[in-house]
Amino acid sequence: MSVISEQYRALLPSLGSARLVAVSKTFPAADILEIYNCGQRSFGESRAPELAEKAKALPADIEWHFIGHLQANKVRPVVEAAGWIHAVDSLKLLERIDRIAGESGRHPKLLLEVNVSGEESKFGLRPELLPEVLAFKPEHCKVVGLMTMAPDGAPEAELRRIFTTLAGLAKSAGLPEISMGMSGDYPVAVACGATMVRVGSAIFGRREYLK
Repeated sequence: MSVISEQYRALLPSLGSARLVAVSKTFPAADILEIYNCGQRSFGESRAPELAEKAKALPADIEWHFIGHLQANKVRPVVEAAGWIHAVDSLKLLERIDRIAGESGRHPKLLLEVNVSGEESKFGLRPELLPEVLAFKPEHCKVVGLMTMAPDGAPEAELRRIFTTLAGLAKSAGLPEISMGMSGDYPVAVACGATMVRVGSAIFGRREYLK
C-alpha cells in the first residue's frame, strides 16, 4: 500500500458522518487514482483548466468539486466539469452560474461562501448579506449549503466560533450542507457540524506550487 493510500485510510475514521472532498489540486492524476481505487469519489480542484483536464482524463464517476475563488470568465468551463461549486460569493456570480448552467444543460449544486472570520484577505459574503442572495431562486442549479475558510493557525476557540456560526447560519436558512474544515482544522469542523471537509495535504502530502 502506498503512503497516499495509508494516509487516506488513516484519515477516514476521524471524519464521522462528514463527507470527504479530497483536495487534489496540483497533484497528478496518478495520485488521484491511488485513492479512487480505495473508494474515494469526491475530489476538489481550484483552477478551471486543471479541473477540465483532469475531468477528461479520469473516471467518469468522479464527483468534481470546484473549491477555489471563481472568476466570471471561468464560470462556463467550471459549470461544464463540476457537479459542485463551493465558493459562490456574490449574487451576480450566482446569477451568472445559473444562466450558464441553463445554456450548458447542467445542474450543479452550489454552496455560498460566507466570510465568518471577517478577514479582509478572504473572499465570501458578509453574513448579513445572506438573506438577499438566498432570495434569488435559480432555475438551473441549486443552493444546498454554506462554505467558509478559517484563518490559518487560528486557536481552537476561534475555530469553534467560526464553524459554529456557519453551522447556525445554515440551519437558520434551512440548508443541509456545511462545507468547512481543511487539513489543519477539520477535526474541529467535524465536531461543530461539518457535512463536508476539504482535505488535501493530510492525504497527498505537501503541495508544491509552480512559481
